[in-house]
Order: sequence, then structure tokens, then C-alpha cells
Amino acid sequence: MAGQKTPNGFYNLERMLRAVAAQDALIGCCGSCLDARGMCDSQLVQGTRRSDMDELADWTLWADKVIAF
Repeated sequence: MAGQKTPNGFYNLERMLRAVAAQDALIGCCGSCLDARGMCDSQLVQGTRRSDMDELADWTLWADKVIAF
């Protein structure tokens, strides 16, 4: 989620995603997870987009390495 405030000692997912996006990586956010948390696309970190399980499966088969968090 864009603009998140995390306490010291906790991972800031926005910062992590921005670092990955800066490397021109494709970043898909789980649509079901977004829906379960009441998040809309406008709350996503710049450089990310809503995705789905079909795309995750396609990427997993295509890629040499997959990072999920």
C-alpha cells in the first residue's frame, strides 16, 4: 500500500516494492488479497498492478526464479 507508516524494526513493503520496480521488474499484486483487505487499485505502490492467480501461474512457469512476499 502506498504511503504506509511502519514502526522501526518492521519491513516497509512499499519501500521493498519500489526498489524492485526500479529494476524494471514486473510486479503483480494478488487481486484476491487486495479485495480481502478492502484495497483498491489507487492504493497500490507505483510500478505495481493488480494481478491474479492465472498470471502468477504463467509467470512461475516462465521464470527462472520467482520471489513472493
